[in-house]
Amino acid sequence: MTEDLHATPPRDSLGVVADAIARSDETLDLASRYLDQCLVDVLGILGFDKKYVKAQGSYLYDSAGRAYLDFHTGEGFASLGHNHPDVRDVLTAALAADLPDGVQIHYSPLAGMLAEALTARLPSGLDSVFFASAGAEAVDSAMKFARAATGRPRFVSCESSFHGVTLGPLSLVGDEFFKEGFGPLLPGCARVPFGDLARLEDELRANDVAAFIVEPIQGRMVTLPPEGYLQAAQELCRRYGTLFVVDEIQTGLGRTGTWFALEHWGLEPDFVLVGKTLSGGYMPVAAMVTRREIFQQAVGTLERSYVHQSTYGRNRLSMAAGLATLRIIERDRLLENVARVNTVLMDGLTELSGRYEMIAEIRSCGLMIGIELGAPSTRMARLNWRLIHMASEGLFPQLIVIPLHRDHGVITMAAGKNDVIKLLPPLTLSEDEARSFLAALDAVLAECNRSSSQNLAVVRDIATTTLRRRARAALS
Repeated sequence: MTEDLHATPPRDSLGVVADAIARSDETLDLASRYLDQCLVDVLGILGFDKKYVKAQGSYLYDSAGRAYLDFHTGEGFASLGHNHPDVRDVLTAALAADLPDGVQIHYSPLAGMLAEALTARLPSGLDSVFFASAGAEAVDSAMKFARAATGRPRFVSCESSFHGVTLGPLSLVGDEFFKEGFGPLLPGCARVPFGDLARLEDELRANDVAAFIVEPIQGRMVTLPPEGYLQAAQELCRRYGTLFVVDEIQTGLGRTGTWFALEHWGLEPDFVLVGKTLSGGYMPVAAMVTRREIFQQAVGTLERSYVHQSTYGRNRLSMAAGLATLRIIERDRLLENVARVNTVLMDGLTELSGRYEMIAEIRSCGLMIGIELGAPSTRMARLNWRLIHMASEGLFPQLIVIPLHRDHGVITMAAGKNDVIKLLPPLTLSEDEARSFLAALDAVLAECNRSSSQNLAVVRDIATTTLRRRARAALS
């Protein structure tokens, strides 16, 4: 691998790529000065401030040539693995063809082909597509179209949900942490507990709710729906004239072992929102898919045909990447691979949970897995657990995440202000790579189980430093 890292870099006529490679040592300094200084600081605290210089398949590589197995994939963005060569070939060919792009009065065949391919994999009647650049834009589009189609002002979503951080979708998000300091948000947005049909019906009874927006599996903590919940929620929406919107931005296109998670419950929603995997790991692209009559009610007159557009939404490279992604998933039988690798991971995680009390619960659907950690039983360990939680509600999982990365070259993520570690490995993950992850996790859990755990000491130091900083800030 070291040879590859030091190979002659590709050159362009303006020297952009060569300059970027030459300045790779400045990456974090540039980010700190011009992008997000606090995020750079967090990466340093957690030991994630590596200089990644290459990515291929399931791995990232740092400047020293060390490989890191990626079980995060940019929240599912690189679901085909990093820099998939066949997606790159399609993008290169699309560029070489000098196809027209960025012309608002033009439709390329690529956009129509991708829309055709998406609708063919969705329930009958979902036949109208609007392409956007990001998942949040797809959510926002569904909100606008639902209001236009129903004439109703309100929306309902679920507690602990996540739908994006732009103002409209943020108004639906069920975690207050993301909203602090950004209000007032969009009025008329209510939230109900995920799985609570009585509370949902209470909100729908007034017949003023345009849409109920729900993730079939909540992505924040990988929370699966109670048996029968989604089907019953869909029926309630039908009864009260509310449109049923399924947010599949994270779950769609193979992540759960089917083309769309809605297939697990036989749902027939009014909208399906798609993103992340559709990118092929290269291009920003998302989609709102709905029924033709809803589309027409929103923008279906000559005068309104241009009132909802997206400058980059159907650009040629995004459309080409989306088409390549669908063809690769089908050609390489990745849905079957997801099922195989899920079995390996779940068998291994179940075995580990029997040996380590730290694992409280494992939740999974395909290659979307949440590992919830529990409080330890010994007195000293519980005191450390309380200290860590006083510092931050999301710090305890770093007891596992940090050493997985530092000592074993495995990238995972804490799921926010909770005790969940979230896994989103690529759909192309091999069984051997899954076993490699399990061996690393076993080693980290064993180390954490020791009374003189180095990993516990690291996280405890972070917690202590955080509490001291907080105390100083309160006094100043």
